[in-house]
Amino acid sequence: MPNRTRWITEIGLLAALITVTGAVKLPGLIPGTEFQLSAPLAVAICAVFGFVKYITAGILSSVIGLVLGTQNFLNVFIAMVFRVVVGLVLSVFGTSWPVIAIAGPVGSAVARLAMGGLLGKAVIPLLAAAVPGMVYTAVAAWPLTLMLKKVKTQTEKVLTHALQR
Repeated sequence: MPNRTRWITEIGLLAALITVTGAVKLPGLIPGTEFQLSAPLAVAICAVFGFVKYITAGILSSVIGLVLGTQNFLNVFIAMVFRVVVGLVLSVFGTSWPVIAIAGPVGSAVARLAMGGLLGKAVIPLLAAAVPGMVYTAVAAWPLTLMLKKVKTQTEKVLTHALQR
């Protein structure tokens, strides 16, 4: 039972992190180019905790966003495309720093392509508006991954030490 409790707790904490950082956006110089802080964190979560925990926490985060009214179905669609693509990139190519750096921008690009196809709008302006966020994601994903790895390692050490006593 402790493993199940730990799994549920981790999922809840990861979902809360994704939800809160998804609500924080850094403004861009050009309207429509704001950057959502959850993108590099999502890549780091997938790299450190694995795809199953990542996608479960992401789905829970989307449900929370829908319930709170901070997201709509289009936001959830874009986020889910991003999550699946990031998960596929990291699952297929591993978790080395170049792959982690490129997974977020690839996920963002595919999500924008999917949104353009769904809405029937021009894809080039959608991609152009996402470029600053893609750069931020590429730069921030690796340091966040290192931080989450350290937190996870320290937590496992504490749990091991506490259980041995």
